[in-house]
Amino acid sequence: MKVVKFGGSSLADAKQFKKVKEIILADDERKYAVVSAPGKGEKNRHKVTDLLLMCHQLASHGLNIEEIFVNIRIIFKSIVADLDLDIDIDSILDEISCNIQMGSSIDYALSRGEYLNARLMATYLGWNFVDSKDLIFFNGELLDDEKTEESIGRILSDLEYSVIPGFYGSNEKGEIQAFSRGGSDVTGSLIANGVRADIYENWTDVSGFLVADPRIVHDAKTIDYVTYKELRELSYMGAPVLHQDAIRPVKKLRIPINIRNTNDPENPGTTIVEDYSDSFAKHDITGIAGRKGFTVITTEKTFMNADLGVFRRIASVFETNEIPIEHIPSSIDSVSVIAESGKIADKLPNIIEEIKIYTDPDEIKVEDKISLIAIVGKGMINRVGISSRIMTAVARAGVNIKMINQGSSELNVIIGVEDRDFEKAIEAIYNEFE
Repeated sequence: MKVVKFGGSSLADAKQFKKVKEIILADDERKYAVVSAPGKGEKNRHKVTDLLLMCHQLASHGLNIEEIFVNIRIIFKSIVADLDLDIDIDSILDEISCNIQMGSSIDYALSRGEYLNARLMATYLGWNFVDSKDLIFFNGELLDDEKTEESIGRILSDLEYSVIPGFYGSNEKGEIQAFSRGGSDVTGSLIANGVRADIYENWTDVSGFLVADPRIVHDAKTIDYVTYKELRELSYMGAPVLHQDAIRPVKKLRIPINIRNTNDPENPGTTIVEDYSDSFAKHDITGIAGRKGFTVITTEKTFMNADLGVFRRIASVFETNEIPIEHIPSSIDSVSVIAESGKIADKLPNIIEEIKIYTDPDEIKVEDKISLIAIVGKGMINRVGISSRIMTAVARAGVNIKMINQGSSELNVIIGVEDRDFEKAIEAIYNEFE
C-alpha cells in the first residue's frame, strides 16, 4: 500500500490535475494522496501560498484583500471549470476570503491553498476528503507524535481511498497550525507512518536527486538509491532535498521514500531507504554537495598536544559567541575551527582575543572565502584509494585543497577549497567517479 504526495508544481492547473489522476489510478496500491497548494504553472505567475500571505498582510493592516484574492479565485475556478467538477467553489472561496478579511490567523490563511486543492482533487477522483486538522496535532510548537499517529491510524483505517491536504494540522484549541514552508512533505511522511504504508511516493517536478548540482555539472546523473544517512550528509552540505522533518516518521518504520517526476512518470526516480546491500552500490560515491562562505581560524602553539583541555577551551569561545562549529581539523601543534563566515562577521575580533586569553598561542591565522565540499557514499566504505582519487582529480583541475577530513564511518570525505575553485573542484570530482 502506497501513500502519494504531490507538490505545488504537480497541481498548478487542470492539465497537471489530469496527469496526477492518471498516475494515482494507474496503481491500485495508491490509497492515500497528500496534496500541496497550486504552484507556478503555465497560467499561474505566482504560487497560491504567496498570494494568500499577501492577503493576510493586507487584512492585518485593515486593507481590502479582494484585489489580490481575485487571482486565487481565477486559479481555482479555472481548475473547476476545465475539469467540470461538481463543487460549489464560489461559496468555499467566499468563506475563506471573508475569514481572512475578518482577521483569521496567518496559519489559517497560508493553509487554504492545500485545503482547496485537496477538496478539488477528492471531488475529481471520487475519493474521501479528510481534513489534516483532524489527523495532525501540535502541542505548542512541537508535533504531538502519539496523538497524530493514533488519529491517522484510527480515521484512515476505515477509508480505503482518501485525499488529505498537506502543510498543516491543529493545535490544542482546535485552531489551524501550519508547518514551515515545504511542510506537505512532512504531512505525507506522517500519513505513511500512521497507515503503515509500504512506500511513500513523493511526486514533484524532478526525477529524483542528482549526484551533483546540475548548475555545475550539466549532465549530472540521477541517484538510484540513497540511505537516510547519506541523505542527511548531502542535505547538511546544501543539496536540495526533502523538508528535514519529513524523514523522521518514515525512518522509524523503515518505509522507503520514492522521489518521482509527475511530468515523467515512467522514470523510477530516487529511492531513499534505511540501508541497501552492496550489490545496489553501483558507484563508489552517491553524491557530491557543498557550500561556499566559510572562515577557518587556526590556532598554532608548540606542544599543543600536551595542553589538556585546549580543544574544550577553544570550542567554548565559539559556544559563548553563539557560533556553530562546522569542523575542527587538527595536527600535533595546531587546531583549526571552521564556521560560516556570515555567522562570525563582526564577532571575529572578540573570538581571536578570547582564544589568545585561553591558549596563549604562538600564532592565530584567519582565512576566509573557503568552500566545503562533501563527497558522500556508502560505496566508499572499505574501498581503498577513494581519498587518493579525490585529491588527484582536484589536483589535475589545478585546485589546491586547503583541508581534508574523513570520519571513522567512512561515509563521507570533506575537503576545503577556495571559493573561486568551488565549481571546478566539484566538476573534477564528478568526472573522476562517474
